[in-house]
Amino acid sequence: MADGSNGKRASRSVLGDTENHARVRTTALVIIAFAVVLFMLVQARFLLISLAVAIILFALTSDVIRFIARQRIGRFGVPNWLASIAALVLISTALLVLSSILLAQLNTVLVTTVSYAERAPSAVASLFGWMGEDVETAVFNSLRSVEISGYVRTVAGQAGNLMQGTVLVILFVGFLFAERIWFDTKMTNFFEDEGQAARATKIITSIIHRVNYYLLVKTVVSLITGAMIYVVAQVFGIELALALGILTFILNYIPNIGSIVATGMVALVGYVETGDAQTTGALFLITGAIQFINGNVIDPWMMGRALRLSSFGIIMSLAFWGAVWGIPGMFLSVPIMVMLLVVCSHVPELRKVAVLLSREGLPEDEQELDRLAEEIENRKG
Repeated sequence: MADGSNGKRASRSVLGDTENHARVRTTALVIIAFAVVLFMLVQARFLLISLAVAIILFALTSDVIRFIARQRIGRFGVPNWLASIAALVLISTALLVLSSILLAQLNTVLVTTVSYAERAPSAVASLFGWMGEDVETAVFNSLRSVEISGYVRTVAGQAGNLMQGTVLVILFVGFLFAERIWFDTKMTNFFEDEGQAARATKIITSIIHRVNYYLLVKTVVSLITGAMIYVVAQVFGIELALALGILTFILNYIPNIGSIVATGMVALVGYVETGDAQTTGALFLITGAIQFINGNVIDPWMMGRALRLSSFGIIMSLAFWGAVWGIPGMFLSVPIMVMLLVVCSHVPELRKVAVLLSREGLPEDEQELDRLAEEIENRKG
């Protein structure tokens, strides 16, 4: 009797050890897989960033292609391939023009930065004059030791990759347009079940809708903010008013941090140009008020419940993708988080992750997914 009891305990002990070893192996494999994926993300970041931007642009212009394809010239309709070519030409032109404008304004800022490099340390150090001459001297010596020309060369080198990335994005978008007519067939063959393929298509449609809405609202708010900053800078007589307006427009796509950097940049440029603390203070307060109202009142009001992302989750996503992909990762952090939220909402094993990523802990459900898909289909018709 005792031998049988001991045998059962021994078998349970062996089974427990086996389960523990299995857990350890699974954990180790997950850690190794995460490290490999992270390594690939860092090493192939230029290619992956260009691909991510291309996918977003492709999603943004899918409705444009459908709109062009629905047009009729007399009794003849516009073929799908012609609509795709027209959309690709429009996207290519817009990207090349925007890249040229951005490079021109960035070049203006860099040239001006070099010309202000000698005046900037003394101007910034004078802000600390109220703390005593020793503090002002220490700040001045610290700033003077900074090799601004080295940072300028680094930024100029990264800016030089912008045009290469633009060309690569255009190529990716062109190939995506060429493949779009086979998308439904590929989805059906991939899942080998029309029901599963239709559900996956609805999830992708939800991601595209939410990302498009986010980018539309962000563009409108950033455009308004950039225009207001340009007007304010012009009123204060800032030479770089246009460049500051354009850079503010771009930086506002980076959640939370972008508006802070833009406000500090405008105040710093204003102080270096004017050298007047009161003028700089007024410029800082007005710019900060514009950013606060647009970012905390108008932006959330226009977004409504379209995103429902956790503020803490946005900060974490911003920090992670910023560390992996740098500044481009900061721009892409929210669209990537939207994708994760929607996907995790409809995968039962990942539903808890979606709860953590959502603002109220109420991620998208099946009824909302069906309602959104029906609404989009009605809009197409």
